[in-house]
Amino acid sequence: MIGAAGFAGALAADILWRHPEIELTAVTARSDAGAKLSSVHPRYDVPLTLDEFDAEGVAAKADCALVAYPHGAAAPVVAELIQHGLKVVDLSADFRLSAEAYESYYQPHEHLGLLSEAVYGLTERHRDRIADARLVANPGCYPTASLLGLYPVADLAGDVIVDAKSGVSGAGRAASDKTHFVSVVENFSPYGVERHRHRAELEMELPIERITFTPHLLPLDQGLLASIYLQPAEPLTAAQLRERFEDAYADEPFVRFVDAPPGVRDVRDTNACAIHATIEQETGRVLVFSAIDNLWKGAAGQAVQNLNLMLGLPETAGLASGQGVTRRVSA
Repeated sequence: MIGAAGFAGALAADILWRHPEIELTAVTARSDAGAKLSSVHPRYDVPLTLDEFDAEGVAAKADCALVAYPHGAAAPVVAELIQHGLKVVDLSADFRLSAEAYESYYQPHEHLGLLSEAVYGLTERHRDRIADARLVANPGCYPTASLLGLYPVADLAGDVIVDAKSGVSGAGRAASDKTHFVSVVENFSPYGVERHRHRAELEMELPIERITFTPHLLPLDQGLLASIYLQPAEPLTAAQLRERFEDAYADEPFVRFVDAPPGVRDVRDTNACAIHATIEQETGRVLVFSAIDNLWKGAAGQAVQNLNLMLGLPETAGLASGQGVTRRVSA
């Protein structure tokens, strides 16, 4: 696990430490190198010592890796690991978008050659391509909840509003520890309202002309809820709407269609996405509510789900109970 000292990296390491068919062989960190992961994150009982990143050393211990560095910092690390023959799931934004979109929303890209082979890791949408990939770009947490809520009805909408709220762990460990508690506690506020970076993933994945995306910070540590509003091009009954979602997700192990709007507590510490959809009778507008744990399905859990596919393992392995070892991985 490369970058195991952050929130998502530490959780991914914990999932892999308990995985029934993967052996966690190395964990790395930058400022926390030399400490045990269990001392940096006592919640996770992972007794491995955090090492400084060395691609050759990682390659000697592992067949694949998860990378949980910030955007910009992840790309060179991913490139080194790929050069050493490892399969990689990257949790940053560095390989999610086209070069044009990445440079528009983030910064110039230093490893354009890898962009063309990276697979966008929304598992329910790109499962077959993920299974054959050597580089998977894990989606952002907001796009994960939003896209899963929109896919079954995307063909109906010309205009969509996504009103999304997340706990502060989505901002990362450093920001959450040092800044966000005092600004978020007993508060609730939008941010990035003109052009938030995650809208680029919605634009990339959806055949919708107009999307308004507004994220908010909640005074919670974990959890994310996307409330989605769209006016369908043609009238739709509640039964037809339900049938669309049930057909789309009938065989999905981690997506469930529920009978009432879900709360973030319903999916906390799971890799599940709970979705409810209904019709507002007065307007005919479609209302969709999609809840995930931003650190699980929105980051670490989905990364392990993708890694399972890349290794030919059951997609749900390690995301439920079980013990055992057959693969080597550096998270």
